[in-house]
Amino acid sequence: MIFTPEKCRIPDQRMKPFIDPEEIWDLINNTKADKQRVREIIQKSLSKKRLTLEETAVLINSNDPELIEEIKQGARELKKRVYGNRIVLFAPLYVGNKCINNCQYCGFRASNKEAIRKTLADQELVHEVEALEKNGQKRLILVYGEHPEYSPEYIAHTVKLVYGVKVGPGEIRRVNINAAPLDIDGFRIVKQAGIGTYQIFQETYHPEAYKLYHLGGIKRNFEYRLTSLDRAQEAGIDDVGIGALFGLYDWRFEVLGLVRHTNHLEACYNVGPHTISFPRIKDASSLNIGMDYSVSDEDFARLVAILRLAVPYTGMILTAREPAKLREEVIQFGVSQIDGGTKLELGSYSEHSLNEQQDLNKEQFQINDNRSLNEIIDELLQKDYLPSFCTACYRLNRTGEHFMEFSVPGFIKRFCSPNAMLTLAEYLEDYAPQETKQKGWEVIESNIKELEGQSDVVNINELRSRLELIKGGKRDIYF
Repeated sequence: MIFTPEKCRIPDQRMKPFIDPEEIWDLINNTKADKQRVREIIQKSLSKKRLTLEETAVLINSNDPELIEEIKQGARELKKRVYGNRIVLFAPLYVGNKCINNCQYCGFRASNKEAIRKTLADQELVHEVEALEKNGQKRLILVYGEHPEYSPEYIAHTVKLVYGVKVGPGEIRRVNINAAPLDIDGFRIVKQAGIGTYQIFQETYHPEAYKLYHLGGIKRNFEYRLTSLDRAQEAGIDDVGIGALFGLYDWRFEVLGLVRHTNHLEACYNVGPHTISFPRIKDASSLNIGMDYSVSDEDFARLVAILRLAVPYTGMILTAREPAKLREEVIQFGVSQIDGGTKLELGSYSEHSLNEQQDLNKEQFQINDNRSLNEIIDELLQKDYLPSFCTACYRLNRTGEHFMEFSVPGFIKRFCSPNAMLTLAEYLEDYAPQETKQKGWEVIESNIKELEGQSDVVNINELRSRLELIKGGKRDIYF
């Protein structure tokens, strides 16, 4: 697809910086939030229309407890309308932690002499993937430090290696990437390896704050990082993920920065980010920042709800940085993806060590939800969520603008709920303990009954037929 200036703002703003701190602060400082206006904005979002910066600022400035609860309730309802009760599961896999940057909040930073540096050899990477497949994982995000060794060619090599690992019925069907920004040619090389989403976090959208935290390395260039996903789009990667690290600057500014980034991508490329991530600062080896901008649990839940309303069709990722109890609370406000069974030490999935103590010198940061994948799935089932490992849309090219064609009218639920059931059925048959298996099939049956009688849904008889095929040993069936 050729992107012309007519598809963007005039003049063409592709690959140009788009953050104006004065504009954002003006909205924060001068936007009023009265009850009628807040409720109108919530209703706009519930009609599945993306919010403007000004409308998002109204929600941010809604400090009345009654309005905050209405915002959360709106986010709950919107999640139900767009995503149903599905929760997509994945696992992060760290490939290498060598890094030339000096980010003060990160355990991988170049100046941290306590960090134990390692890049997984090919066979070590294979062992890690085998261990993940034996637990039932189907979706991975590969994570790399920013270092010359982790070139586009190397990233492409590791992606192909991961896709080639098969253990019994196990396989990885989607490999996402969290790595350094690339030039257009570099993004093209990685795309050819068959990646899913390419994820790059801006960390903080405030240029001056950004300078304070990034003291060396290529990452010090705010504008180069800010426009990185424009280059990915120009290279043909239409499935991108954005994020901010909350705790580096005022959370209100970061929320508007994320919405501004979303608006920019939609204006220039007719599709916004596939996912938004919102991790909070957690302990890391030799952590070297103040806590002036730390985000409370209360504000964290609030900002997640605001983001859900602001960007109705964007996936939202909640990571194991957060403790289990908080994850269970926040997930209801619009989260669509979570990681499970997460381990951050390089090589830790395949190591059978009796020592479960985390070593921050081997990790980028500390995780606070150490539950196994099955424990998380079991909890989700108890709360009537539908755990999903679905990758159908990506493999049928329902990404980018094509994804929006399906999802914006609301038709995506026709595919997502049935495909979630099919992938859950695979997990139940291949990996789940008997108790989880029983719960899972009960949840599948209750979800089928909810679909029965509705218009514009998958053929129920065909869905039941495919579920029986899975019970009989057939795998990788999807709509």
